[in-house]
Amino acid sequence: MALRHRVRLIRVFHSSAGASELKKSSVIITKKKPRRRKVKSSPHLNAGGEILATEPSNGNASSPSRQPRNALAKEILTNLKNFPHCILLTRASLLGIKLTSRVWDKQNIIMCGFPLMHLDKYIKVLVLHHKRFVAMCEEFPLHKPGQKPTFERRVVRVITPGTLIDEPFLDHYQNNYLLAIAYVGTVGLAWIDVSTGEFFTKALPLEGLKDHLARICPREIVLSNELKACADHPVRHAVDDEDILVAYTPPSTGVQALPLGTPSSGPDSSIPGTYTAHELEAVNILTTYMRSNLLEHMPQLSNPSREGMEERMHIDSHTIKALEIRESTREGGTTGSLLSVVKRTVTSSGARLLSRRLCSPSASVREIETRQSLVTFFYDRPYLREDIVQSLKECEDTIRIVQKFLLRKGELRDLLSIHRTTEVWMSIQRRLELEKKMETLERGASTAGEWGCIDAMISGIADLKSLSHRIASALHNVESADRSTQPLEEDDISQEDKTAQTIACHGVYKWTVRPDYSEELADLHRRLSNLLDRRRTLEQELQIQHSICPSLTLRTSPGQGMYVHLARAKRDQSRIKSSSDFITISESASTSSFFYLPWSQLGNQIVETAIAISNAEKEIFDTLRDEVKVFAPQLRRNARIMDELDVTIGFANLAMEFRLTRPIVTDDTQVRCDTCRHPTVELGLLTTDLIHNLHIITGPNMAGKSTFLRQTAIIAILAQTGSFVPAEYAVIGVVDKLFSRVGAKDDLFRDRSTFMVEMLETADILRRATPKSLVIMDEVGRGTTVRDGLAIAFGTVHHLVVNNRCRALFATHFHELADLLSYSEVDHRGGGVFGGVGFFCTDVRETEDGYFTYSHCLRPGVNRDSHGLKVAQLAGMPKSALLIAASVLSALQGQQHMSATELSLLGQMATTTE
Repeated sequence: MALRHRVRLIRVFHSSAGASELKKSSVIITKKKPRRRKVKSSPHLNAGGEILATEPSNGNASSPSRQPRNALAKEILTNLKNFPHCILLTRASLLGIKLTSRVWDKQNIIMCGFPLMHLDKYIKVLVLHHKRFVAMCEEFPLHKPGQKPTFERRVVRVITPGTLIDEPFLDHYQNNYLLAIAYVGTVGLAWIDVSTGEFFTKALPLEGLKDHLARICPREIVLSNELKACADHPVRHAVDDEDILVAYTPPSTGVQALPLGTPSSGPDSSIPGTYTAHELEAVNILTTYMRSNLLEHMPQLSNPSREGMEERMHIDSHTIKALEIRESTREGGTTGSLLSVVKRTVTSSGARLLSRRLCSPSASVREIETRQSLVTFFYDRPYLREDIVQSLKECEDTIRIVQKFLLRKGELRDLLSIHRTTEVWMSIQRRLELEKKMETLERGASTAGEWGCIDAMISGIADLKSLSHRIASALHNVESADRSTQPLEEDDISQEDKTAQTIACHGVYKWTVRPDYSEELADLHRRLSNLLDRRRTLEQELQIQHSICPSLTLRTSPGQGMYVHLARAKRDQSRIKSSSDFITISESASTSSFFYLPWSQLGNQIVETAIAISNAEKEIFDTLRDEVKVFAPQLRRNARIMDELDVTIGFANLAMEFRLTRPIVTDDTQVRCDTCRHPTVELGLLTTDLIHNLHIITGPNMAGKSTFLRQTAIIAILAQTGSFVPAEYAVIGVVDKLFSRVGAKDDLFRDRSTFMVEMLETADILRRATPKSLVIMDEVGRGTTVRDGLAIAFGTVHHLVVNNRCRALFATHFHELADLLSYSEVDHRGGGVFGGVGFFCTDVRETEDGYFTYSHCLRPGVNRDSHGLKVAQLAGMPKSALLIAASVLSALQGQQHMSATELSLLGQMATTTE
């Protein structure tokens, strides 16, 4: 019967840490096979029912009588010595595991554990939910001739939220970035997805840090130890505003920050970059932290791709959240977000690329038009589009698989995944070539222009036929492997021994490498086949000779070696015991085991041959794994091209499904959208030429003002991402920065009221918007008195017109603002300095029977009635309250100024009327 592996849970944290530091504490998990032994050390039991071991860093050694005399305890203390800042305790509260106990140095010590099969489940709880660090202690057998194997136990990796590699709970559709920040006047960023190897750097001013945190969305941030005690540092302020785990590490000295000369793995690897000192410092912090946690799984890093300050639309942190680009603000997940609505990708890596593009659209007209041409190409060819989509569905996440090999974690199934994916890539190439050949035959040379963009994309695909052929010719398809013959896991047995025992016992085993891959392997398999034939012949001869069939079988086990097994000992053992060739090993009530020299000699030959085959397969696997590492740049480049293809075809399918239109993208500052729609809510807001730089939008509550603001911003994002847009006709001047001030929320944790949050966002926009920016602002000034709010709204509009001179949509219920801006009912424009301000509004349509409906259309003009009571009626406000509100509103209308006495009389009259 197989023994159940269990995991010992040991929590580690800084010995000097207070309550605030516990969030960043670590957990050591030792994957240990259970043995019946007593661990004789001397931990102390604290008041909380936790085990507290001797701290090796304080120099207080225990007395000799209290020192551990067990190998396991000594190795645990050795691991603690390697982490001198840590103390050791066992704790179950984080995982909800019931405590048990174990005798340790004649003391009953409380502890806990869980089966190894549940390891990923609890790592997810510790790392993702509780933001703990988990140190993995692995056992390595040390075989000595003539002795029972011993074990070396050492920490091979520390799992943190930002250093996930291939854990089952890793999100396949989002990047898992680890971000390092360095700051000396200018901010240097370096971030990497350890699971894919995508590595980037960027230098930026401090004021843009929060925006890039929202765009990159790291799972973990690393800062220098120098900032740990500086709670008032501006970087700490920016980071603390985000709900992201922050770790600290000392910067490394004497270690080269960048592997100079190594090609970059990022999407812009063809662009050579000169890194600033701030970027190099961030890379230094990042790589130091990775080395201290990945340990034996530290990959060889390529040079990072350097992001420039231009050619990308800059979306501030408030806008990414307000427009729900990546996540919904209501549910916290992707459902209802822009990403969930436009996502038509079929590969996980394609979904990650789409997410990055939506948060960082292009600002290059040439690049945008190239992407649009690709979308148009597939939009016009639905059958080709469908064929490629079916092929892309068979692609594996090659970028993450390649990274596993570089991290020395690649497995047999990963090799086969690379083979299958490479075959899919070649089939897509053949399908495109066939389509081009057919179109050339039908239409002649007129198709050359249409195929230019796709030819340029596909020409970058590297030829990996040789790698795919070597993997296919070497390996069996393990997906169909029958694991029923695999041996049960036993203590102190290597995988080679398990394989050999399975063959010796059952005579069958599913090998992973094809026997005909090499002559050496073919000879070993022929030899093994002959030995197995001799085994079957020997078993049959013994059964016939002693008239015992099928009770007699030839078996093997770690404890008894090669032996003859009788299933019905009471009936048949007398026939065996009469022969001097059989020596009794063990007996039970129903079975007996005997030593038989010919079987022992033959079984040893089988075991030796099986181990030789297993070692040969291991060598072949290592060779193939090294080949994958050699071809890693080509595999990554091909995978990025397929991601691009996946996103492009996804946009084409989206355009067909939602009847989207290809926008015209220009280098000027115009924005024109006719019959545009919000892609999430699909509200049609008919618009005319939006030729003014700033639009004042008035109208009733619930009539779609905020929706129009958001949809205009989203259309700009989609257009610059390369997608078609939800409009009948659209012209978009490239937007360099996108800002928004929409929605109402407070931040009580940081002592910020709703109005304070609104003012902070408004101030940020007025400081940073440029003439090529697009700003959407909703209800600025509503959180204070009418007069103060109106004054703030006017000051904001004035600054946008005079100083920022940007494109802006300004929705408000202050219809008096139109008068302040010298609104003209003739041309629906402002006057004087506000001559470039246009005025639009929405309406309510009322029927004779008292019902009403919202028009959801924009028209030139100003609507001076917000129809708030109609929204209150829709919300179900009691009729008595509505009647009083209506009477007061009727009395207030037309009154510019009312004294306190007049207002008091009005209140009394309304109450009397009730």
